[in-house]
Amino acid sequence: MGYRVAIIGTGANPEKKGRTGYAMAYRHAPGYQRLDDCEVVACADIVRENAEAFAERFDIDAGNVFEDYEEMLRVADPDIVSVCVPPAIHADIVVGCAESGVPQAIHCEKPMATTWGDCKRMVDACDANDVQLTIDNQRRFGEPFRKAKELLDDGTVGDLERIEWAEDNLFDAGVHEFDLCRYYTDDAEAEWLLAGIDFREENVWFGAHNENHGFAQWRYENGVYGLAATGDGMGFVGCYLRLVGTDGVIELGVEDGPALRYRVDGKNWKTVSTADDIHSPNYGTVRAGVMMVSERLPGFSSRRFAKPSFYERAIEEVVEALREGREPEISGANALAGTELAFAAWESSRRRGRVDLPLDIEDNPLADLIEGNEDEGEAQSADQ
Repeated sequence: MGYRVAIIGTGANPEKKGRTGYAMAYRHAPGYQRLDDCEVVACADIVRENAEAFAERFDIDAGNVFEDYEEMLRVADPDIVSVCVPPAIHADIVVGCAESGVPQAIHCEKPMATTWGDCKRMVDACDANDVQLTIDNQRRFGEPFRKAKELLDDGTVGDLERIEWAEDNLFDAGVHEFDLCRYYTDDAEAEWLLAGIDFREENVWFGAHNENHGFAQWRYENGVYGLAATGDGMGFVGCYLRLVGTDGVIELGVEDGPALRYRVDGKNWKTVSTADDIHSPNYGTVRAGVMMVSERLPGFSSRRFAKPSFYERAIEEVVEALREGREPEISGANALAGTELAFAAWESSRRRGRVDLPLDIEDNPLADLIEGNEDEGEAQSADQ
């Protein structure tokens, strides 16, 4: 059985990467093209020139290039849809796709949405319409993270007691870390979270607010604690992620060090060799002849002959889960549980206290705090 794939939100020039966009569609399409049972048949973008450039790159018929994703669904009839638009409009498009009755599966970029209510709405709509929803938490497919899980499951460092991590922020970048925490705790549910954040200057990633600095502590139902520092967090934590066990420690993405290392009972560190770093594969040398030939084959990506990226491994999981009729490792429900902690951290700061889970809000606490500060500043200016 083959799957017809469509992309919503192609983005502009994929070479121009920054906090306004990463043209993630250009990372999704090769993931489908490298699979024998998938064909990218259509794309949509509100800027037609962007969609046309994408279609030319990936050999999509000109008749299947759209500005309106709903028209694309009706005409192209895709089995799988990748949603690569900014997070503020993820929910409306995911829900629209799910309720259309067209796709069997939706693969959406992270973060899920810019309000907690919209995050839940996405999962509810897909559940109600029997549509497989996945969120692109692709980092868990990296070899350092998989090998760290093997060390943990083998009891190399004893029982897991605490997870510590550092990132730029709790939301856009931090959802990767929260997802990894869920991975290492075997999908344990979090009970509560306590956090403090600082927002003193605009810090917008892909149209969504993020804090400048943050610090959070939380606890899972199995007794494992979490600790996160953002902003200058790497200097505080000293690595990307640390797993603290009863008998030892595992570290990933060590500052100025290896991708993965561990030690037991305070003994010397042991470095674990991995083919990937913590962000992407170490590609090495790709056979130039194969690359050149593949670029000339319609419907083929040069990535088909190279080591798959984390994004491509995530898409392979999407397709395999759909084919096998099972819940994907990066399911919408799984992503929702991780994303809840990011919103809970902001809510803790808004309440100035601990937040017990599940979260009982619908909005975006950080956006509310920022708007409140702006209103207060305007009031002070008026008084003066």
